[in-house]
This record gives sequence, structure tokens and C-alpha cells, in this order.
Amino acid sequence: MTTPRDSSPSRRVRANGDGTVYQRKDSRWEAAGYVLAPGNTRRRVRVYGTTRKEALAKLTEKIAASNRGLPIPSAQGSVAAYLTYWLEAVAVHHLRETTHTRYTAVVHQHLIPGLGSKKLSKLTAKDVRTWLNELRTVCWCCARGIDTNRDQPQCYAAGKCCHKRLSPLTLAYVHSFLKSAPEHAVREEEIPRNVARNVRTGTPRPRRFEPLTADEARHFLTAVSGHRLQPLFELALRTWLRKGELLGLRWEDLDLAGGTASIRRTLQRTNSSGLTALPTKTQSSERRIALPTECLHSLEQHRERQVREREAAGTGWKASGYVFTRPDGSPIEGATLTRHFNTLLHRATLRRIRFHDLRHSAATLLLEQGVELIVIKKLLGHAHIGVTATVYAHVRLRLQRDAIDLLGHALRNPTETTRKPDDGDEPPLVGATVR
Repeated sequence: MTTPRDSSPSRRVRANGDGTVYQRKDSRWEAAGYVLAPGNTRRRVRVYGTTRKEALAKLTEKIAASNRGLPIPSAQGSVAAYLTYWLEAVAVHHLRETTHTRYTAVVHQHLIPGLGSKKLSKLTAKDVRTWLNELRTVCWCCARGIDTNRDQPQCYAAGKCCHKRLSPLTLAYVHSFLKSAPEHAVREEEIPRNVARNVRTGTPRPRRFEPLTADEARHFLTAVSGHRLQPLFELALRTWLRKGELLGLRWEDLDLAGGTASIRRTLQRTNSSGLTALPTKTQSSERRIALPTECLHSLEQHRERQVREREAAGTGWKASGYVFTRPDGSPIEGATLTRHFNTLLHRATLRRIRFHDLRHSAATLLLEQGVELIVIKKLLGHAHIGVTATVYAHVRLRLQRDAIDLLGHALRNPTETTRKPDDGDEPPLVGATVR
């Protein structure tokens, strides 16, 4: 007599394409099946669970994703290994060297210590959110052991933590890097999605700055009069050029007869090449600007002074071709320019500001004069007008008062007129009905 076929869950027959499910010797359940892999190929995967139902649910989820055209992740390495590979093999060919240097610092200082040991394919949004919350609260003197290298302990070694935490802008920068780096793995179908983009951290407030007022700007121009780098400071305040763009100007970029300047490069110091000329910050930053009459006169005098310096230097002259150089003709370091700028502020008894705030001051003064934002965007060389609107969202008190007065004038009742006090002989005026 034949016995019916065993229909227990462990022996249940599954249809073709649904995979197999069986119990292992260690009492765990294993499910295996073929799913889509990168390169439009198929690969057999295995999942495990404490029960048959759990293992089958995991396999069903992978097969469903495969049927939707999502390949199974192939990035089995850690986050640290992937980011190291991305920096050395991918980012180095697409990023500016200064940006690559900053990204490298972010990876080694924050990402590898916090998320480096996790597998890239198993990284979740919860992992990223938990790590960002830790960055907000940790003291970096304690976390990185900075206090142990100091001659006089100031933090936990002294028994009192200084609570030196990362700023919101730094946190946003670290998070933005983590959102951009794994996109390469998504494009190459190594992971199905970038979980860091699912984490919302909020938009930090822009860094506040106090630009020069019109009176302070005039005082500054008076203070730089007669200085060897007077044309540079005047250009910074009158033409909104960045520090690197000013230092990267060559005489061939200037058309003093036509009163224009072509911005083609920026001068910056890099780890590999030292002080070198690089492309402008963005494509919109490469532009042609009109030079004010005052700047044209200063540049003419500066060219004559540079000729005398070249004759005085003789064979020691270093022909770099830059407009603003040291007395021997070599390019000027950005840090050196900052020192000259701070000295001028101190001698002129002006408040301490950054050199970049001269650019902010010029844009703010234009806003106060009623210049349209789109015009300022072109002058500053911003890639998008949203950047201009975000950076210069501040409005001075005078502009606020003018706006309030304009609104009050618009809301004033047109029937209101100046008249003598009512003596009771005429009936009071009645306003017209408004439909």
C-alpha cells in the first residue's frame, strides 16, 4: 500500500523560479534562489532565518526586487573600504584638488571612525541618523584625544570638558558628502539605493556676516590709499572678485583701454603643486567684468610701479605674469594678503572682518541701492540665483523701515485728506461702499 506524499512544510514543493527552502543541520532555515545581478546577469543568493516563514519572506523580498529590475547589491566590502576606493579611483579624476583634500579629511576624521566598520550593502538610514546624532553631541577634544597632546590640558584631562562640538554647517557638509559619495555605487548597480539621502537633518542657518556700511567702505578706501596693493583692495570692494580670482589675474586678462577684465583662473595653494593656478570655482565664475574708472587709474599706476620694481630686482626678478605680485615678481600667498588686510583694518580703526566680507559688502550696498538680484548674481559669478538669494537674505534696518513705509503708503485710505476740525455745521463724510 502506497503512503501519501509527505506534505510537511519542510518538504513542500515550490514552483519554478520561487527558489528552495530547507532546514539546515544547525536548525536554521535556509532559502536560496536566482535574482538579477549587475551587468544583466543572474546570481544565486542565500538567506537565513530562525523559521521557515522568516527565511521565505527574505527570499521573496529579494525576488520581488529582482522582478522590478533592481539588481542585488554586490558591494560586500565595508564603508571604509569603499570610501577609500572612491577617493583614490573615482573622486581624484573629477574633483578639484582642494575639494578632494577636504573630502579626504572628512572621511578619515568622521566617516571611518563612525561608520567605517559597517558593510556598505547593509548600511541603513537608521545607522546614518544615529551616527549624525552622535556627531552633534560628542566633544572632539575627547573623541580625538587632542587634549593629551597639549602642554596644559584644557578638556577631559583637566577634569572639565570644553564641549567643543561640530558646528551645524560642518555637520551639513559631512552629511552632504555621505549623500554624494555612494551615488557612484548606485550608478554602477553595486547597491540598490543611497540610504543617506533618506535622512533629513534640516537646513542650517547661513553663517552670519556684518558687511561694511557705506561710511565704513569709504573709510576703508581712504585707508588703502597709497598702499602698494591699493588696486587689489579697490578691486575687491568695487568688483566683487574673490581672493583667489584677484591673485590669479594676469596682465593679459586686463583690457585697460576697453575697461574690462576677464576672470579665467584662481590662485590657490594645493598639497601636490603648492601655489598654482586652478580653474574658477564654477563655470559661471569664468566671466568678463567691467572695471570702474577709479580702478583703471590705480591699475595704470600699479603697472608703472611694477616696472620700477622689475628694474630694481634685475636678474632676481621672477616673471610670473600676475598683476599683483611680491616685490620680486613672485605670486602672493592668500595668507600673506590676509595679513596685509588685517593690518590695514587695525590702522584704520575699522572693525575686524574677513577679506571675503569685502565681496559681501559690495553686494549688500548694491542691494541697498535697489539693484535687481539677477544683476548681482551675474556680477558675483554665482551659478544659481538661489545661492545669491540665500547668502544675501539679510536686510538692513533701513531697508526694513523703507519696506514698512511703502506698505503703509499702499494701505492708506485714499479718502483720508487733511481737513480742518469739524465745527458741527456740516455732516460728517461717509466713505464709499467697497464691493
